[in-house]
Amino acid sequence: MSCTINPLVKKIELSPIRELSDAALKYCDAVNLTVGQPDFTTPEHIKLYAKKAIDNNHTSYTSNSGIFNLREAASNFINKKYNLSYNADKEIIVTNGATEAIDISLRTILEKNDEVLLPAPIYVGYEPVITFCGAKPVYMDTSSNNFVLNAEIIKRHLTEKTKCLILCYPCNPTGSIMDKNALAEIAKLLKDKDIFIISDEIYSELTFNNTHYSIANFKDMRDKVILLNGVSKSHSMTGWRIGFIFAPEYLTSQIFKLHQYGTTCSCSISQYAALEALTNGFNDSEYMKKEYIKRRDFIYEELISMGLTVVKPEGAFYIFPSIKKFNVSSLDFSIKLLEKEHLAVVPGSAFSPLGEGYIRISYAASMNELKRGMEKLRHFINSL
Repeated sequence: MSCTINPLVKKIELSPIRELSDAALKYCDAVNLTVGQPDFTTPEHIKLYAKKAIDNNHTSYTSNSGIFNLREAASNFINKKYNLSYNADKEIIVTNGATEAIDISLRTILEKNDEVLLPAPIYVGYEPVITFCGAKPVYMDTSSNNFVLNAEIIKRHLTEKTKCLILCYPCNPTGSIMDKNALAEIAKLLKDKDIFIISDEIYSELTFNNTHYSIANFKDMRDKVILLNGVSKSHSMTGWRIGFIFAPEYLTSQIFKLHQYGTTCSCSISQYAALEALTNGFNDSEYMKKEYIKRRDFIYEELISMGLTVVKPEGAFYIFPSIKKFNVSSLDFSIKLLEKEHLAVVPGSAFSPLGEGYIRISYAASMNELKRGMEKLRHFINSL
C-alpha cells in the first residue's frame, strides 16, 4: 500500500546531519562534529528543580499553552535581555522545542503555492515543512555577503506569491549574525507588505561580540513576526524539549489550535526545569559562551592554517569552511573524511543547494575532541 502514502511526505528526505552522525557510530575512535548538541551538561540547579517538581507531583497535564509561571518567566527573560514585550497570557506558547514551533508556525500561515524566502545556506528543518504545506522554498544566496542577509538580496526575490521570510540568526550553519542596521533596512523594505516573518532566535544567547537584536523590536514589524526561541542552546537543555513562540494574539490564537491537537502540552517536568532556567539561570549561558569563543578561535585559526577559506562566526557554535578548491562534492568529501580519518562533519549540501562546496563543523565539543578533529582534517586535506 506504499503507493497510497501522502506523496508530499514521500518527497521529504531524511536529515543528512543525522545520517552522518549515525554513520560515525561504527567507528570506535571517531570524532563526531556533526550534531548541534552542547557538550555542557544541564546546570545542576535546573536538574535539582526538575527533581523537586517530580517529588511535588507536577506530573499531570499543564495548560495547553504551558504553565503560566513559565510563560511569564519567558516574557520577563526576553524583555530584560532583548527589550521585547509579549503578554504571557495571550502571546506566548510553550512548545516541544523550537522544532515544533517551526512546524506549527509554518503550517498556520502557509497555503498551497505560497513562496517562502530563506537566506541560504540555512538549517535543514524549514524546507520539509514548507514542502509539506504545498508551498515553495525560495533560497537566497548570502555567500557573497559573508552569509548575512540584507534588504537588497530580499528585494530581488520578492514576488506576488511571497508569503513569508525566514530569519535565523545567529545562523545555523554559518554562525553569522545580523546587526541592527541590516534589520532596519529589511524592516523598511517589508513594513508595508503583507509578508510574515518567522524569526528563529534559538541561538540568541550565543551571540559573541555584539548584542543580539530582533526584527520584532521594530514597531512596524511586531504584528508580522512570529519569534521562536527556547532553552536548548542557551541552557544546554536539548533533551528537555522546551521551545517558545512569541507572536501577537491574532497569530497565537490560530497557532495554538495546531499545538493543542498535535501535542496537548509540553512535558510538565521539562516546563518546571525551564522555569528555573529562565529565572535563577538568567545568565547560565555566559560561561558556555566564553568557552565557545575559545573553541571558535582555535578552529578558525586551524582552518586558515590549512589553507581553507572561511568566514569567522559571530555566534552559535558552527563554522562553515569552503572546500570548493578540492573539486569534490561536499557529500563525497564528508563520506571520505569519515571513512579515511574517522572524522564526521556535515556536507554543506544538507543546508540547501547553495551550501554545496562547504562543510559544517560543530565546535560544541571538548577542546580535546576539537584538537583530534583538526589533526584528522589536516591529514585528510594533505592527502588530497
